[in-house]
Amino acid sequence: MRTRFQQGLHELKQKLLAMSGMAEQAVDRATQAYEARDLTLCQLVLEGEQAINMIEREIDELGLDLLAMQQPMAVDLRFITAVMKINADLERVGDQAVNIAERVISSASLPDVDLPVDIPRMAGAASGMVRRALEAFIAGDSPMAEAVLQMDDVVDRMNREMFQSLVKCMHDHPDTVQQALDALLIGRALERVADHATNIAEDVIFWVRGADVRHHAEQVSTSA
Repeated sequence: MRTRFQQGLHELKQKLLAMSGMAEQAVDRATQAYEARDLTLCQLVLEGEQAINMIEREIDELGLDLLAMQQPMAVDLRFITAVMKINADLERVGDQAVNIAERVISSASLPDVDLPVDIPRMAGAASGMVRRALEAFIAGDSPMAEAVLQMDDVVDRMNREMFQSLVKCMHDHPDTVQQALDALLIGRALERVADHATNIAEDVIFWVRGADVRHHAEQVSTSA
């Protein structure tokens, strides 16, 4: 029974890693679609949502099966709980990719204008947070996860700067209002991706250390 349980834990981890790759790819495709105004990439993002939703259900079902199989030790219980929470955040990362793709589709018929924003840079920072949080999960490395929490400030600052620049752009160039609004919504979606990466990092810390650092990330380093 214990061997079956350990095999189940391994399968759970592998499924989560597969899902993380799908979610990260969706964000990358959506932001590339924005940069290139590529509706084919948008369609790939929309089609990929179903696969992400399917593997989310598989992970939840396997996690519940493992909890029911036997009474896990504390560290295994934390692992399963963390995986199921990370699973939910990765599904929402996929949702944000869909939101970006839908913005690109809605703006495809509008004139291409030069906006004072760097969406690819912000997307790279947000995707990098997701990647780093999952690397921390793979390695069981809480200091690496703590570093992700600090990275969230960078994306938040980018989002604030983008907001200020786009509001000024809309004021100075009223003919760009719709394009600027779409860019604002994409920036907001990327900021949410970073928030989900933060949640993942917090769940890694919970699994490894048994420390709940939600809502007070600034105390992480002193709570070990």
